[in-house]
Amino acid sequence: MAERWPQAAELLREAEEDVLAYMAFPQEHWSRIYSTNPLERLNIAQHPVGKEVKRRTHVVGIFPDVPSVERLVGALLMDIHDEWQVGRRYFSLESMRKLLAPEEAVRQITGPLHLEPVR
Repeated sequence: MAERWPQAAELLREAEEDVLAYMAFPQEHWSRIYSTNPLERLNIAQHPVGKEVKRRTHVVGIFPDVPSVERLVGALLMDIHDEWQVGRRYFSLESMRKLLAPEEAVRQITGPLHLEPVR
């Protein structure tokens, strides 16, 4: 990569610590940390949440000012947040316990890393 794109290679070298920061967490968290899927789902009109934001903003049509848009969309996002707090878990309780006792969860990585595709 360095021969063909030297600036990109240098940027990656400089950002190595930041790019690999997710590896300090339990391995079960990796695919969730390096993925932005939940955030992307909010922005997709075909997803129920995206449809709801789109539907509610279209009903109003023209907003008088930015704070009014922020209030409406903020209320929808707070509802979604509440649903995630009560009904869903992004990280399992077992994997969260590893954060409290990391020395028990530390595992030596002996071979090349294979990152699973994000679904």
